[in-house]
Formats: sequence, C-alpha cells, structure tokens
Amino acid sequence: MGVFLSLAENVLREGLIYGIMAMGVFITYKILKFPDLSVDGTFPLGACVAAWAISSKLNPFLACLMAIAAGAIAGCVTGLLHVKLRISDLLSGILVMTAMWSVNLIITGGSAIKQFFNMPTIFNSFPQGAASSAASTGLRLTVILAITLGVKLILDWYLSTKNGLLLRACGDNSSYVTSLGIDPGVMKIAGLAIGNACTSLSGCVLAQMNENADINSGKGMVVMALASVIIGSALFKRLSFLKFTTMAVLGAIIYKACLMIALQLGLPNSFLKLLMAALLTIAIVSEKIGKRGVENE
Repeated sequence: MGVFLSLAENVLREGLIYGIMAMGVFITYKILKFPDLSVDGTFPLGACVAAWAISSKLNPFLACLMAIAAGAIAGCVTGLLHVKLRISDLLSGILVMTAMWSVNLIITGGSAIKQFFNMPTIFNSFPQGAASSAASTGLRLTVILAITLGVKLILDWYLSTKNGLLLRACGDNSSYVTSLGIDPGVMKIAGLAIGNACTSLSGCVLAQMNENADINSGKGMVVMALASVIIGSALFKRLSFLKFTTMAVLGAIIYKACLMIALQLGLPNSFLKLLMAALLTIAIVSEKIGKRGVENE
C-alpha cells in the first residue's frame, strides 16, 4: 500500500506540473490552431533560468517569475517569425526550439546539467518553524497544486475578458477579428507568449522539485503536452461544467499515470518515447472518431 501511495503521489506531482505546460499548449494548439514546436525548447528554458537564478542566490519565487518572462519572450520570437517574417508555424517553432538549445547552454554556463542541491527552492523557502514540514512530500504536492490552480484560475479569468475573447476569436475566425480593427497577428503573438510562459514555468517548477536543470529535459514535451490536451478534451468534453484548462490538467495526470503504469509493468526505459508517441496517436485517432460521432448524431 505504501508503494502504491508513493507512486500515486508521484503521478499527481508530475501530472500537475506537466498540467501547467498542457494549459499553455491548449492556448496555442486548441485556441490559436498553432502547432508550436518551440515547447521542446522553452520547457528546459524555465529549468535553466531557475538553476541560474537559484545558484545566483536569488529568491526561488523570483526565479519562477523570471522563467515566465523568459518563456513569454521565446513565445514572442516564435510569433514574430511567423507573423512578421511570414515563416510557417511549424518552421517558426523549430527555429526557436533549435535556438533554445544554445540559449539554455549559455544560461547554464555550458553545462548540460546544472545542479543546485540543498539550496532554497519554492519547496523549502518557508519560515524557520515550518522547516520540518517543508521537507515532506505532502507539502511539495500542496505547493505544486497551489501553483497549478493559480495558473488555471488566471487563464480562466483572462479567457473570459475582452482580450481573451478576441484571442479565442482569432483562432476560430481571424477575419472577424480584423473587422473589429484588431490585428490578428498581435493576438497570435500574445497567445504564443502566454502558452510558452506556462511551459517555461512548468520546467521551472520541475527543476526546483528535482533540484537540477537538464537542457535535454524538453525532448518529447510537445508530444506529452499535445497528448494531455487531446486526452483531456476527449474524455471530459461531455462534462460541460469543466473548463478546458481543467481538462488539460486532468489529461496530463492521466497521461503521466499511463506512463507510470507501463514502467511498473516492466516496460524498458528505452521504449518510453515510443509509448509516448503511441499514446498521442491513439488520442488523436480517438478525437477524430469522437468528432465523427458528434457530426453523425
């Protein structure tokens, strides 16, 4: 029972962290209809910014804000390449993803893995009296849940504002946005900035939990995020009371649980990326089948 609870807590912790990234990808993929591949670069960007900031003895919560800002800048670059230079969405993401490899190395001082063990993080920067409880895994889960919930509430609020509604309209009907005197290109850039800010924050939180940053941690993140969004929307779309951001987070938890179960059943680590691709394929096919069923009703 103890092992099961430990695994369940691990799934929840990482699922919630990846859920932050999934909410960001929901903005770009579902709302803007923009397949943003720069996610694989901005996820480790947040981790590297956290490692640099904490190693420089900056406040770990400030490190989270710096990661958000760095991710937003990377998202803006992707948007500018696409909107201003007329580069296709896929190529824009690939260019930024490739550039992030060098940027992340520069931030970490040329090291592929930068460790910051036994230094203040968002999980142990508490008053002196809370030191013992801060070390508990339960408090870690609470901190992660609070951050994920905070991001979700902020996104839900933003998408209900006039600017957020324009962003949603930009993905569905850019001509309508233009008729209102709003540049849809600016809205795309803003959406990509928000999406990558969430992705970078996700990488920052994971790095602080693991107390190290790995520039290779972004490999496969876009697959994981897309699968989380698609799984969440496919499984919970009939529950009208659930927000799409909630569906994305639940999808990330389910996706992480599938990977964990496969590993516990003896799947070699070398097959993990193959399983990730297979899960995304199943999710996409299921979503298409679901859409056909709705159209036939």
